[in-house]
This record gives sequence, structure tokens and C-alpha cells, in this order.
Amino acid sequence: MTTDSAIHVQGLEKSYKDLHVLRGVDFDVARGSIFALLGSNGAGKTTIVNILSTLLKADAGTASVNGSDVAMQAANVRESISLTGQFAAVDGILSGRENLVLVARLRHLESPGTIADDLLDRFSLTDASARKVSTYSGGMRRRLDIAMSLIGNPPVIFLDEPTAGLDPQARLEVWQTVRKLAENGTTVLLTTQYLDEAEQLADRIAILHEGRIIVNGTLAELKQLLPPAKVEYVEKQPTLENVFLAIVGADGRNGAAGSDRASARTSEEQR
Repeated sequence: MTTDSAIHVQGLEKSYKDLHVLRGVDFDVARGSIFALLGSNGAGKTTIVNILSTLLKADAGTASVNGSDVAMQAANVRESISLTGQFAAVDGILSGRENLVLVARLRHLESPGTIADDLLDRFSLTDASARKVSTYSGGMRRRLDIAMSLIGNPPVIFLDEPTAGLDPQARLEVWQTVRKLAENGTTVLLTTQYLDEAEQLADRIAILHEGRIIVNGTLAELKQLLPPAKVEYVEKQPTLENVFLAIVGADGRNGAAGSDRASARTSEEQR
């Protein structure tokens, strides 16, 4: 472990009866970086997050977060982290602002209203602050969920499958949010099964397979594991995601324009 490591994991093992989920996991996460833990469903990603966030005890190995051992100094670890699970933990009956104020009060922080307003502005939710969260889109709910996780300014945040079930536009919103976290100095451990998500966001990527980290490095380092690329002419067709975003716009404000263009084309064809 180096002084620049916000997370240090060595020899981590975990089994559920005869099912060996983790078989000796090792990795380090640098402070202020985005570390992606990539693996298929059932690879053990959530188990690692639960151990690091003190929700689960490992059978063997050691792990520390922000300089505190997760087994021996669990209280210190909890004070320095925040966890966002696979489903947004927001109250649909309350407004966005009320959700944030509630968490700030539960953490006994001063000026909860000011904290809420600052986070609403930071996550571009001010215009929807008075609306019930039940009226929010999936991307807005996830952004609010991450905003709630940042109350108290934790230096480390765990994002477990943060874009699972979101549409392409909402995924982009969450990606922008995660990038801003790292830009502001927060260490992010991100678990995902989406290859493009890890490629877009992570400073380092670790691939978890059958309970072990089989490769760990930057995107450039991982690409070097493959044979040199051959230069070939390929006609690239747009993906459905490209088409979707081109029509509705990355921020959702171009939907009407796209509709108008489609209508105009239809009218022209009819003439």
C-alpha cells in the first residue's frame, strides 16, 4: 500500500458455504481517481463493495479504506465513505430538496438547507427541487441518489452498478456526474458489467473473473495485451444509441427539433 492509495485490498477471500466468490483479490485505488471493477453478473463485484463498506466480513485477507482497516476500524471507514447501490435509495413521496435536507439532518450537519441547495445546483436539479421524486426520470433519480451520498463530503464513494436499467440519455447524465466527482477530488470505486462505461470513465480498470482479479491497468495498458491492430477499411454504421442521441439530443432539449425535422421530411415525401 502506498500513501497515495485511498483503497488497499490484499488476499481478500469470501465464500458462501461451498460457493467460493472471492479467491484472493488484490488491488489498490489511488486517491482522487476512478477505479472500475469490471465483471459479469455473479463475479463478486458487489461482495467486494459490501466488504469495503463494512456491510460484510471477509473470510481472509485485509482491506483498508482511507487509511482505516475495514475489520478493525469499521467506524472510521463508515465516516469516510458513501455507498450508492444498484437501485436509487430515494424517497418518492418527498421532493428532491426534502430528501437532501433529511439526510443532512440525520448526519447532524449544520445548515442542512444550504447543503441541499448547493448539491441541487451542483447536480443540475435546482429547477426540479420542489417536485416529488416520484415524478423524476431515472437519470434524475440517480443523480439525486449520488448527491445524497455526498452529504458530509466523504473522500471515498462506492458506486455499485450506477447505470443499471437506465436509458442511454440517463447513462450519459450519470457519467458526467461521476467525472465531476473525481475532478473535485473524490475517490470513486465503480462496479459495472458495461465495457463502454469502464472505458469512458475509469483511470484504471480491473477485470474480476471467477473470484480473482485477472488483469489490472489503464485502458492503454490493457489494449497492449492484445496483438497490434491491423489497419483495414471498414464502413462504420451508426449504432442505435448514436441514432437515439442524435434525435433527442444528449441533454434531451433537442427532442422537439428532431420531431420537427422528422415531420418536415414526412410532409416533403407526401408532396
